[in-house]
Amino acid sequence: MISRYNDKNYYLIFEVILNLEIDFNDLIKNAQDLNATHAAIANVKDLVFNEDFRKQCEQNICGFYNTNWMCPPAFGPISNAKERVMRFQQGLLIQSVHKLKSSFDWKGMMTAVADHTKIFRDILDSMEKNYSFKEILPLNAGPCTYCEKCGFLDGEKCRFPAQAVSSVEANGIDVMDLEKKCGMPYYNGENTVSYVGLILFNVA
Repeated sequence: MISRYNDKNYYLIFEVILNLEIDFNDLIKNAQDLNATHAAIANVKDLVFNEDFRKQCEQNICGFYNTNWMCPPAFGPISNAKERVMRFQQGLLIQSVHKLKSSFDWKGMMTAVADHTKIFRDILDSMEKNYSFKEILPLNAGPCTYCEKCGFLDGEKCRFPAQAVSSVEANGIDVMDLEKKCGMPYYNGENTVSYVGLILFNVA
């Protein structure tokens, strides 16, 4: 049985505890079996938050600023995000690495982020169904793309709150620092692009 609730457009997923211990090595292997290139367990207390990431969002390089419930400014301040994130104990950090034709292969990058999001959601679905977490908070790369057009643009509430996912960066988390602490490469070679996701969880 799974119950879910809405916290001002921020979504947590709750599960009944089944009195089963979580094998972190199995969790990592499961992520890799579902096509994550790298996976590791992150300790939430080691996360570094940086307000400068919000300034990058405000520059609107990605084109999604003020267009999506899971992006700034609708997402809310980093201070609120940090408070929410710090309620969790650990997280599964995943990274997918994708080949590009060149460093200017924009189409390849867009295909790669879509492929990454499928990998991320497959892993999230598996974690919900097959493990006994008390609660989960999923954070992905980039804006939430579950809907082709976010209800935010039409002045509507989120249409699928249980599926909505914010990004690691929107939460102000320093991805490069986190990957380093988890022994995960940030750079994976020439003509590649790498995306990350972080699925936070509590086990008790």
